[in-house]
Amino acid sequence: MTASHPRHRRALVVPAGMALATALAFLPNTAATAAPADQGAASADAASLSYVVNVQGGHGAPAHVKKAIAKAGGTIVTSYEKIGVIVVHASDADFAKTIRKVPGVQSAGATRNAPLPSAATTDLGSPKVLSAAEVAEATAEAAAGQDPLENLQWDLAAIKADKAHEKSLGSPKVTVAVIDTGVDDTHPDIAPNFDRAASVNCVAGKPDTSEGAWRPGAAESPHGTHVAGEIAAAKNGVGMTGVAPGVKVSGIKVSNPDGYFYTEAVVCGFMWAAEHGVDVTNNSYYTDPWYFNCTNDPDQKALVEAVSRATRYAERKGAVNVAAAGNENYDLASDSITDPSSPNDGLPSDREIDPSKCLDIPTQLPGVVTVASTGAKGLKSSFSNYGRGIIDIAAPGGDSTALQTPAPPATSGLILGTLPGGGYGYMAGTSMASPHVAGVAALIKSKHPYAPPALVKALLYAQADATACTKPYDIDNDGKADAVCEGPKNRNGFYGWGMADALDAVTR
Repeated sequence: MTASHPRHRRALVVPAGMALATALAFLPNTAATAAPADQGAASADAASLSYVVNVQGGHGAPAHVKKAIAKAGGTIVTSYEKIGVIVVHASDADFAKTIRKVPGVQSAGATRNAPLPSAATTDLGSPKVLSAAEVAEATAEAAAGQDPLENLQWDLAAIKADKAHEKSLGSPKVTVAVIDTGVDDTHPDIAPNFDRAASVNCVAGKPDTSEGAWRPGAAESPHGTHVAGEIAAAKNGVGMTGVAPGVKVSGIKVSNPDGYFYTEAVVCGFMWAAEHGVDVTNNSYYTDPWYFNCTNDPDQKALVEAVSRATRYAERKGAVNVAAAGNENYDLASDSITDPSSPNDGLPSDREIDPSKCLDIPTQLPGVVTVASTGAKGLKSSFSNYGRGIIDIAAPGGDSTALQTPAPPATSGLILGTLPGGGYGYMAGTSMASPHVAGVAALIKSKHPYAPPALVKALLYAQADATACTKPYDIDNDGKADAVCEGPKNRNGFYGWGMADALDAVTR
């Protein structure tokens, strides 16, 4: 299944026909994110594109490379010297071709196909907000010791987080960074656990630390706030409960005014997390404009290299990077995939790609935890990407209530989360599965504070509940297989090592 608005596809979406029938989720891939006009986009030349220029890391950008950039008409926005990534704005269409010939330049490429956008917004989505009546009903049915909306969160029991909370809520010394569309830290369920020092706006490709820069505006996407609540909504007698309600959460805003997650912003996000003590990053997006970045293309190769350097650096500095697998029901281990959506800021056309050579970043990068989604019946979500050797672990991301109906008192097959302005609502997608795993990783880090990322990941996989392939996988019961799962119970294409286990995370 291909999302209808691919630029923010990690969070959506449900199969056609269910939106009205189930009073669904937000359509998170349709909302846009606005940035203040002084963040570079609005002030940039209308004909400028953004580029990454990759040089040897650790020594700063060589003087002759800086001179060559200027001579080619480029303006350096910022330089991440430790990983050798330079962010440049230039209006010459041949800038990348010219700069690749400079000695010391290892790769260079445009991060987008359209000129740098203005600060205008487009808000096409409408959220399914939990109504006052629904809140009141859930509150009346809440059991002793539960937050008021916790009985709507079937996903917590699915990973044994409800049992885990009886043992531990996680440590306030652990921080999970939500690299996303921004986080509303004023929300009463997020405010108690918000880490301001680890929060920033990276939309322009360099850090903006002004007060509240990490927040979404009134017309911006609720996606990042929803994700943050799933991870660390406080267990405080208010609203809902996160997977790790005792850990800290920060907001690293990387989605631009038009809702795109461009390479320079993503690199900035990982670098900020690396330098500010973040233990886990959650990445519920793909890096625009290419769904898959082919390393035989010089521009796309440069984007893969830049983001790879940033994720590796963040891991070296102690962060476990967790990412959503995607929502198109693609077999990422297949020999060929038809990508109809790239470049999503230009003129997309069908292209056949080899997913072993054309990567969805950051989720397919080495070292990144790739998360598939399951529904309320514990089956692969109808939309979730899959693939043996690609998927590392599974967690609840929701599905159509008609396809996977939760047990009462939960009423929706989607995932409840926090919304900007103090609200709550439902969403579905691998975007929602990834934060569950990020929360479990935070609980592991809380239990084992000195564990390096490699050990946290090893424990995450070892503690997962092995889940056998669903055969046949006919999620809509029409007599036709909707996907084919390959591999044994403890390492297969639908569920990886299995379902994330929060109880083991705090007890083992």
